[in-house]
Amino acid sequence: MLGIGADDLRSDRVRFGQLLETFVFQKLKRQASWRDETLTFSHFRDRDGFEVDLVIERGVRALAGIEVKAGATVTGADFRGLRKLREAGGKRFAGSFVLYDGEMSLRFEGAMYAVPIRALWEAA
Repeated sequence: MLGIGADDLRSDRVRFGQLLETFVFQKLKRQASWRDETLTFSHFRDRDGFEVDLVIERGVRALAGIEVKAGATVTGADFRGLRKLREAGGKRFAGSFVLYDGEMSLRFEGAMYAVPIRALWEAA
C-alpha cells in the first residue's frame, strides 16, 4: 500500500522501525481481542523525553511496557524508557519486554526481558 519494497526498508531503517512497531501493535491487539478481559494500548513519554512504544493496561490493576527494536542485539540502554515506566507505574507495573530481531529470550533485571519478535507467532 505504501509502495515500499524490501530494498527501501533496508536503506531506510527509521521507516522499517516504524512499520515493525505497527506490525507488533497489530499482532498484540489481535491477540488481546481473544481475552475475556479488556486490555488497553497506549504510548508512554515522560517530560524528559523517555518513551515506551506500547503500554498495555489491564484496567487500573496492572500495566506492562513493550519496546520494539529492529536490531538483533539488546543492551541495558534499550530498557531506559521501560525503567521510567516502571517508576511511573509503581505497584501497577507488572513487567516489560524488548521485542527484538534476535534468537534468545533473556532476563535483564527484575521483570524486564528481551524476547525475539517471532515469539508473537511461534508456538512456545
